[in-house]
Amino acid sequence: MKRNEVRFSACFRRKRKGSGFSASPGQISFSEVSIPPDITFYVDGRPIEAHRVILSARSPFFKRKFELDWKERKEVRFSSQKLSYSALYSLIHFFYSDRLEVAVDDMEDLARTCKACQCEELQKIVQKEFIHQKYAEYKSLKEVDNSQKRFILQGLSLPEEDRLPSALRQILQTSVVKSLYKHTDDNLYELHMGQYGDDLADVCIKVGKRIFRCHKVILASRSEYFKARLSRMTDFLENNDCLSSSSVPFLEEHELSTEVFEKMIEYMYTDGLTDVDPDQAEEMFDAASRYLLFSLKRAVADALLSHLEMASAAELCHWVILSDMYGVMKIREYCLDIMACNFETFAETREFRAMLLTLPPPSGDSSLRTTRPSAPGSIDYSGQANLLDDLREKWLEAEGAELDKRDESAAQFDKRLGMLMLMAENEVGDIHGYFVDKVPNL
Repeated sequence: MKRNEVRFSACFRRKRKGSGFSASPGQISFSEVSIPPDITFYVDGRPIEAHRVILSARSPFFKRKFELDWKERKEVRFSSQKLSYSALYSLIHFFYSDRLEVAVDDMEDLARTCKACQCEELQKIVQKEFIHQKYAEYKSLKEVDNSQKRFILQGLSLPEEDRLPSALRQILQTSVVKSLYKHTDDNLYELHMGQYGDDLADVCIKVGKRIFRCHKVILASRSEYFKARLSRMTDFLENNDCLSSSSVPFLEEHELSTEVFEKMIEYMYTDGLTDVDPDQAEEMFDAASRYLLFSLKRAVADALLSHLEMASAAELCHWVILSDMYGVMKIREYCLDIMACNFETFAETREFRAMLLTLPPPSGDSSLRTTRPSAPGSIDYSGQANLLDDLREKWLEAEGAELDKRDESAAQFDKRLGMLMLMAENEVGDIHGYFVDKVPNL
């Protein structure tokens, strides 16, 4: 499964002792999410628990049912004559994970279930494969045992609009629109919401002067912070008088702009970002650390790279410090590569020289130097990574220094850095002296 697919596999379960999904690498198990399901289906007396928002996002049939016939219901019982338990189980698992795995013997039932749930593209693929399997059995020279054969399908085989991230993006867009409020006075926000709207929001999060309608299962699946907070409702949910008429729980987040929170939940719902304002990147890196969304840093870095191609030397100095502070290795490596390949250009930049004064000095012990540059994205766990050490190694690589002359070349580089630091100190002294002359009492 690719990284850019939202993973909620195993967020629903069979309600039987000892059963349930074990999470694959990169997936979230139901027990880890700790968000109770809000709907239970029974087929031939066997239960499957799930979450309305996931099913509504994937299936027009379920969306319509939850808005009308099943709006207030917690349980739905199906006749086993009309529906196969295995087929419904496989389909709901696909809704969560964008991965379908079904026994060949159940494919005909699954195709009928897909048709009933109005999953047209998936139905076409399953039906076509079912016909292919029947033809293969007919042409086979020996009896085929289908009991162990399984059909596996990844969501990437479907059009983009039929995949989980696209479906959740539509849910998110509806929620964001409904998140707007009417400001009636300083302490009151009138929300257009009941227990459930057509976006099926089950938690509200106030950021600044805006209240966002969100979904617990998605927040908890993507963020350890929200998983802990939402799983202990009595300890963490704030009370708010303006929401007393609504049964939707309410949380409040501080020291975060509404714009960055909206971009953060866009990533949490869709596992991607449409665009990133470079001016918001620092706050987004900080939010990724605070909310334990470490993969969000990579997504922001990917979106920023195109902006950095046009960045000035002074701006790159800012970005390399910021990326080193937040551990965003892709941006850090990119900036160091540009600096190493254009070192003299940066040396002539006042911002670069001033930056040198803020960094730990490079290692002077040749025995501590590596004989090759740091691998992109690598981290020295023996101690805090040294920017100037890494810059030196990248410069040596860019200059093509031979291995037997690396120490000599490294010493020359360190000497050059020392000269630049002296220049920076003199520049700082000149600026201070200027203000002393202008303002004697400084």
